[in-house]
Amino acid sequence: LQEEVDPSLQALESRQEEILKRLYELKSAVDGLSKMIQTPDADFDVTNIIQTDEFSPLTTNGADLDLMLGKDYGALKDVVINANPSLPPLSLLVIHSLLCERYKILSAVHTHSSVKSVPENLLKCFGEQTKKQPRHEYQLGFTLIWKDVPKPQMKFSIQTMCPIEGEGNIARFLFSLFGQKYNAVTSTLIDSWVDTAIFQLQEGSSKERGAVVRSMNAALGKSSWLVGNELTVADVVAWCALRRTGAANAAPANVQKWMKSCENLAPFSSVMKLLK
Repeated sequence: LQEEVDPSLQALESRQEEILKRLYELKSAVDGLSKMIQTPDADFDVTNIIQTDEFSPLTTNGADLDLMLGKDYGALKDVVINANPSLPPLSLLVIHSLLCERYKILSAVHTHSSVKSVPENLLKCFGEQTKKQPRHEYQLGFTLIWKDVPKPQMKFSIQTMCPIEGEGNIARFLFSLFGQKYNAVTSTLIDSWVDTAIFQLQEGSSKERGAVVRSMNAALGKSSWLVGNELTVADVVAWCALRRTGAANAAPANVQKWMKSCENLAPFSSVMKLLK
């Protein structure tokens, strides 16, 4: 008589087969990448991909927020950010200004009871809202709460959405509201620069900062912006990190030129006033 096969063993064998199949697919993908990397002009190919990447510049009409965030009848979509006034999230202030150029935003700044005092310039970091319109006439609510938190936190009015933590992650989310579409290579490079700016340029050692600035200088020798020919969240976060660390003055030529390009844009120049 044949012994009955244990169902758990059958499940284990099926799982092993699935893992082996996925490993084979992964090996095929890696082999494909290695062939690309061995190509003498691989860097040139990547540059071409980035430069021909189709995405709308920030000066075009606003994207459909309902399409990106979901339709929420009868309620304004609210972004609420908690941030520590001892380390203001400069990149989020720049992106807020950029968003104000695109959408009708109801902005507000508050102070939590966990914070004793906040400098006047931070209390007025969104400027003065001269026209008070009915709430339903705005497209997005943007509230900044100065609070004693270890790192910036963002909550959103959509109940199904998890809170987002960390300046870089919040910056990515907010920048996505412009509705720009990138290919996989461009998206990966942007994410890499954002992480590098936060963890090495802003929070790293002087040696790490020096290495990042050299890499930035090399990248900016090939294009006007860190990734491709348009401003991305990578430029916003990296610029803010450089300004915050005080490494901007000693930066090499390409980085200096790029910083001036950033500061020629109104959202950056308004944040410059906060740094004084």
